[in-house]
Amino acid sequence: MNVMEYVVEQAFILIPALYIIGLMLKESYIKDWLIPWVLLALGVAGAILILGTNIEAIIQGILVAGVTVYANQLIKQTFIKREEG
Repeated sequence: MNVMEYVVEQAFILIPALYIIGLMLKESYIKDWLIPWVLLALGVAGAILILGTNIEAIIQGILVAGVTVYANQLIKQTFIKREEG
């Protein structure tokens, strides 16, 4: 199953934006466990701004936040953790 099939084209811009925000939050005083929750809230808010206030926007916000966090973990596990081991 490819999650990207479910993300509407208008919401794609949120993925790199959330990724960059996540990187900035990582360097701030925000605790690591809180970052995915902040990205979720920002993803839903961003999707509502783009798609309007409806259930689809909320679902899209959840999906783009999930894709962003998943992409971050793929990068960390593939490149960063591999260098340490």
